[in-house]
Amino acid sequence: MTQSSDIETVGVGFYFEDMPLGRRFKTIGRTIAEPDITNFVNVTGMVEVLFTNIEFLEKESDFKRRIAPAVLTYSICEGLLNQATMQYTGFAFLHMEFNVLKPVFAGDTVHVVCEVIESRPSASRPNRGLIRTKNDIVNQHGDIVLSYTPLRMIKRRPVA
Repeated sequence: MTQSSDIETVGVGFYFEDMPLGRRFKTIGRTIAEPDITNFVNVTGMVEVLFTNIEFLEKESDFKRRIAPAVLTYSICEGLLNQATMQYTGFAFLHMEFNVLKPVFAGDTVHVVCEVIESRPSASRPNRGLIRTKNDIVNQHGDIVLSYTPLRMIKRRPVA
């Protein structure tokens, strides 16, 4: 019988060495559904009428239909990135700038286009690196709806 330590683990995230300056990739897409919005606003307490009252949206808002809070869209997209790029290798989220450019509506499908804009070894931890990316959240029409630039600490590849 094969020991579990002898079996390759798939799904491990990117190491520092896998993220050179200029590297670009995108995630899979994810549709923001009505239940996502309802659950998010209820669990966070963001129960303002902009997110909970369709009559208000139709009669008084500029949007006229159900919108998703920007932080919900950001959270879902961080999940897409975490699943694909940070398992076992991500250590810390240190900083970010965050810009909301357009609304995301119930039924929109979004993905993240990620580009490494800073990559440097950690000065204090030799087995870690610092990566800053420009993450554009893009909807199904090709519009950038949110943009943010997280700085993360990630693991360096083990030396054999």
